[in-house]
Amino acid sequence: MDVIATAGHVDHGKSALVRALTGMEPDRWAEERRRGLTIDLGFAWTTLPSGRRLAMVDVPGHERFVGNMLAGVGSVPAALVVVAADDGWSAQTAEHVAVLDALGVRHALLAVTKADLADPAPVLADARERLAGTSMGAVPGVAVSAVTGSGLPELIAALEELLGVLPAPDPEAPVRLWIDRAFTIKGAGTVVTGTLAAGSAAAGDRFLLGDREVTVRGVQSLGAPVERARATARVALNLRGVAVEDLSRGDALLTPGAFRRTDVVDVTLAGEPDDRLPTEPVVHVGSATVGARLRPLDGAAVRLRLNEPLPLRVGDRLLLRDPGARRVLGADVRDVDPPELRRRGAARQRAADLAAQPTGSEGAASDLARRRIVRAADFAAMGWPVPAGATVHGPWLLAAGLADELAERVPDVVGRYRRLRPLEPGPPAEVVRRALQLPDADLVAALVRAPLVLREGRVVDGAAVLPPEVQRAVDAVRARLAADPFAAPEAPDLVAAGLGVRELAAAVRSGQLVRIGEAVYLAPGIADVARTRLTALAQPFTLSQARQAWGTSRRVAVPLMEWLDAQGVTVRQPDNTRRLR
Repeated sequence: MDVIATAGHVDHGKSALVRALTGMEPDRWAEERRRGLTIDLGFAWTTLPSGRRLAMVDVPGHERFVGNMLAGVGSVPAALVVVAADDGWSAQTAEHVAVLDALGVRHALLAVTKADLADPAPVLADARERLAGTSMGAVPGVAVSAVTGSGLPELIAALEELLGVLPAPDPEAPVRLWIDRAFTIKGAGTVVTGTLAAGSAAAGDRFLLGDREVTVRGVQSLGAPVERARATARVALNLRGVAVEDLSRGDALLTPGAFRRTDVVDVTLAGEPDDRLPTEPVVHVGSATVGARLRPLDGAAVRLRLNEPLPLRVGDRLLLRDPGARRVLGADVRDVDPPELRRRGAARQRAADLAAQPTGSEGAASDLARRRIVRAADFAAMGWPVPAGATVHGPWLLAAGLADELAERVPDVVGRYRRLRPLEPGPPAEVVRRALQLPDADLVAALVRAPLVLREGRVVDGAAVLPPEVQRAVDAVRARLAADPFAAPEAPDLVAAGLGVRELAAAVRSGQLVRIGEAVYLAPGIADVARTRLTALAQPFTLSQARQAWGTSRRVAVPLMEWLDAQGVTVRQPDNTRRLR
């Protein structure tokens, strides 16, 4: 399906032309039909001779309803500009064309209507010349009469040609459906309509509406139920979980997590402003209309503070309207999470940064380099692709080269920590996180390089040694245990050797001793030695029998037995005896 919107002055025959093309009445309200004046958006559709389905959004032409016009053209990829042969280019024609130009619409068709009332050739030539200076460029034109039907076959052929060159939408893209109508249907509940510009929607899909999640109960397109609607399409979604009173034009249904709601954006105007910029423009995007405060940065770069947050992405085209001056400006969103401007000259520097920032993947790399580390989901929600060379670690995205740069600083952090605390094998990950100003300690794992290792929550030098005096004392204990594996030194002996709690803990962390119980330390591998000796006993055995097999005292045997239970080497029986597993 394709979607096109009309544009043009009031009473130039837009609705009559839609009626002639589709056979449907676009004016929905009785007042519109009674007054012969389009007030709100109208919708009609038809099937072209090629089989292509075309939906048409008919917009009001009166200057009082320009807001409705903007809601109608905000999401469509092409426009049908209508100019009456008997009236020619008018003020409202110029304003509508200025809107299309500001929105950056590149695909359009000119229809000079009422060809039965006046010679259309002069108007056709004049309108094409005026359109040539806009974003639409050289626009094909057709003279047509909705009354006599003359020119309709040529107009339909021109539509076929126009629609055939429209860029294909991305059916896999996240959904951002700007709501242009909301109503209830008896027996069905709340229904919203809009132009699906990208992605798809089907029954059962869940979308975010503000902070709440809603579920699609059913989908219709062009008046008929469909299993799944794919962009580009006019759609009507029956929603579960929301009342119609909670909806209004300009709300958006969003794929969860795919968009970032923001009330501060940096934008670049489509052209250098030739007049003073409005301080409080009205911002239009999709069918949404929001007031804003504008702060010029420098040149074409400005910062907008929106009165209400909008789901915007980098690359969105906004329309800034100065209602008093009937002036519209196009603006491209460059940053939906811009930095604070606190220092003198920061605004000018920010404008220079935006001017130098490329678009596309190169722009993503530039933006990520400024942010250094960002959550990947947030970066995607801003509208950026993952740039080449970026490091992905869990939910985080690091700028290209940053992981290596930070990894080179880790050994210095570990070295300084160990000089202050020689008995500790290395700093906790949280210490490294703070030293490197990382947003999450989980990132430390991505920055540890050999010979450093991340062990038990610390960044440890695998080759690290204990202080010499501590190492000598530990070596003496290990020599004693080598001769008699169960002859754990008593606490006074350990203290006399200079092995206090901290020194013993360091020896355990370094893997040179094993703590069996309070003040009971044995050599690594003691579990195997103990098991070997217990194998010779009849199963089950008592603590006394084990103690005798080990040739040690109850001071060592009791905690060793409990330690072996905990290690899964032995099993304690109800009668307090043990057996090997």
